[in-house]
Amino acid sequence: MKTVRVLVLEDDLETLSVIMNVLKDLEDKLLKSDERRDVAVTVFSEYTQAEDYLNKLEESKFDVVLLDRDCKLGGSFHVLNLDKFGKDKIIGISSVPEYNEILQRSGVLRTITKEYSNLELFAKRLVDVIQITLR
Repeated sequence: MKTVRVLVLEDDLETLSVIMNVLKDLEDKLLKSDERRDVAVTVFSEYTQAEDYLNKLEESKFDVVLLDRDCKLGGSFHVLNLDKFGKDKIIGISSVPEYNEILQRSGVLRTITKEYSNLELFAKRLVDVIQITLR
C-alpha cells in the first residue's frame, strides 16, 4: 500500500483540527479506491522547525505541503526551501491573501485563503486542492 505523506506547517490548533478531519476523510476515500493509499501527517508549528530540520533534509519525501505563513514565535514558515519541497506540491494556506500571492510569485501553483470565520468552507476547498495536487 502506498502512503501519501502530508507536511503541515500551521500553528493554529483550530485550523489543524479542521485539516486533520479533512485528511481523515481523504484517507477513508483513498483506502476505498483502487490504489488503496493511506495518509501520514507530519505537523510543525514553529518556523524554526522549518529552518533547523526541514531545510536540512537531503531530500523531501512529502507528497503535499500545506504552508501557512505566520507562527506563534513571530516568524514565517516561508523560510521553507520551496525548491527542495517542490513548488508543485506546496499549497499556501495563509489567511492573508498577500502572503499567498508572495508564494504564487515565487512559483507555488496552488493557494487557498484561510478564512477563520468559515473554516469548514476552507476545509472543503482544501481537500479538493489536495486531490488535484496528488494527481
